[in-house]
Amino acid sequence: MTALLLLLAYLVGALPLGHLLAQRRGVDLRTASPYALGLESALKRLGLWTLVLSFLLDFLKGYLPLLLGRALGLGLGELLALGVAAYLGHLYPVFFRDPWPLRAKGAGVLLGVLAALPLPPAWGMVPVALALTLYALTGYASLAALALPLGLFLVLLGGYAPREKLLGLLLFLLALWRYKENLGRILEGTEPKLGDPLPLPSERQVVCAFLIHPLTVEDFWQSPRFRWMRPLVRLRLLKQAWMERLAELFRPMKVGEVRGVRTADGREVLCHLISAPLLPHQIKAKPDLAVKRAIQGARLAKELGATVVGLGAFWSVVGEKGLKVQEAVPGIEVTNGGAYTAGTVRAAIPQILAHFAQSGKDLKRTTAAVVGANGVVAFGIARQIAPYVGKLILVGRDPERLSRAAESLRRNLERKGEAPEIAVTTDIGAIREADLVFTATSDPNPVIYPEHVKPGAWIYDEGVPPDVHEGVRKVPGVRVIPGGVVRLPGQARATLDLHFGAPDQVPACLAETMILAAEGAFERKSLGGEVKSENIQFFVERAEALGFKVVE
Repeated sequence: MTALLLLLAYLVGALPLGHLLAQRRGVDLRTASPYALGLESALKRLGLWTLVLSFLLDFLKGYLPLLLGRALGLGLGELLALGVAAYLGHLYPVFFRDPWPLRAKGAGVLLGVLAALPLPPAWGMVPVALALTLYALTGYASLAALALPLGLFLVLLGGYAPREKLLGLLLFLLALWRYKENLGRILEGTEPKLGDPLPLPSERQVVCAFLIHPLTVEDFWQSPRFRWMRPLVRLRLLKQAWMERLAELFRPMKVGEVRGVRTADGREVLCHLISAPLLPHQIKAKPDLAVKRAIQGARLAKELGATVVGLGAFWSVVGEKGLKVQEAVPGIEVTNGGAYTAGTVRAAIPQILAHFAQSGKDLKRTTAAVVGANGVVAFGIARQIAPYVGKLILVGRDPERLSRAAESLRRNLERKGEAPEIAVTTDIGAIREADLVFTATSDPNPVIYPEHVKPGAWIYDEGVPPDVHEGVRKVPGVRVIPGGVVRLPGQARATLDLHFGAPDQVPACLAETMILAAEGAFERKSLGGEVKSENIQFFVERAEALGFKVVE
């Protein structure tokens, strides 16, 4: 009979009653969770009565199975087992098969379980008192919810049977695992709490999200939730390969924010930084996993209230450069940031050529090289600089495709009487001849090393991670210019080091995400490999109007 009651408790817990109720009111509960947005934001999106009724339904899912067990004469141990079963059903509902999971936290279920247990009233109030105290002291609803099973476990430590203590611990550990994302945000200082400004889009606030990933193992330690692993890696108690395999198991998580962005027209921009902690070589080596994580990241962005999610660094080429992500998550706009990235490059090239000429160099006697010329951005650079230089070296991995593109470029320039000598190669060593080097690859590792570079050369590096090895800066006279960097308007700062020189400096693809969310011109988003000229011009113009500045 106990087995049947456990199954019944699980099935009752698995009923997505709150979700169905909110759905009937025209709201998706996944985008109105108090544990993602804060209690006040959930109240605004759901309304008081829908939120209260949803919580009451969850309460009954925890309360009724135990009430039935008490009526049948079950003891405290069996009742705790029913509570665990009901909570498991709520966390992992068999009736909900949508690929976008509910990720319910279950504070109402936990309170229902607690209310149905045959504990002395004084002991039964301990978890509730602990929860209310933590909420009053910290303002975090997630800590208050975790205090319920923690308080129950502490009560059970006082004179109850080992089996009952074990079940109480199990209930707490299940809740702890489900609230791990909230605990991580508390450590990072980005968890919404009582009294904070609502993290919701409004006339005065723009909300977007940006998907990032660690560029090196050192980037893992930026988040307090992973920092404890650093000494283990340095002492070689935890191998990097093990850590990488562990990272492949993690779903995307919010790890930071870009705050303090204020556009020229007075609007605030809040950008959530979401990371699926895969290193660049893992994203390239496991494309199916990368697409899965990018889709999950876009869903999390939607849960956090964002209207647009940008794909940063190597995420920008995942899933046909965002097309598969947008198809899987139609409820949020997805951009790979290609248009404004191309716009910043287009704006930077004339300035670089002008400064180079002012340094006493004759451009028509200059040899320039473009690395990664099979790519859209790099070949765009080649088209832009070709009329001004004496010789152009195109470096890429697909010689046949590169030769066809070079021939097309040569014919176009010959018609205008501006054709330089154009060479095509797959050998990176060929750039040692170049006085000017422009590089924009999607390689996870540096491709340009000191032995490849001519002393005195200027190098414009558009790669993320950088294409240029740190040692190149030690070559005499070499100047390395980072590309695609934008300074945000207002008192902006990222809570993480994004590796763009200053807390208010970000990649152009992140700036495009913000501009797209601010302007609502979603038809301008960058998806796939094609970048339209009119979209490039749109982002360049709107960026200037809103106060975004390209870093020279």
